[in-house]
Amino acid sequence: MSMSDPIADMLTRVRNALLREHEEVRMPFSKFKLGIAKVLLQEGFISAYTEETASVGSTLVITLKYEKSGRSVIRKLKRVSKPGLRVFKGIDDIQPVLNGQGIYVVSTSKGVMSDAACGRERVGGEIICSIC
Repeated sequence: MSMSDPIADMLTRVRNALLREHEEVRMPFSKFKLGIAKVLLQEGFISAYTEETASVGSTLVITLKYEKSGRSVIRKLKRVSKPGLRVFKGIDDIQPVLNGQGIYVVSTSKGVMSDAACGRERVGGEIICSIC
């Protein structure tokens, strides 16, 4: 079965796993999802990610991160740019998420990166999702 928005599926899987307090979440692998997972790891929203290879296809496994109180580090996960309405922003147009408490994941010509990394590299792009 083909999926019209695999990134929204990834975010929904992570959101559902957080609600059920799972330790890890599995999803079909893609390089774009791997890029998002790298940004989440660099920004401290997840503990780890791995790629499991099988005979049929690969799987991306994301290990979720929780505070000592048991509350998840990720409070809110929202898809911004959708297949029906793409959202592109220049570097000067990207505003902080919750006054700097969250991040945007941005797809740029230099790869998938956070909004802070976009500021350092001076590139804009498609706003994939917001995380806080």
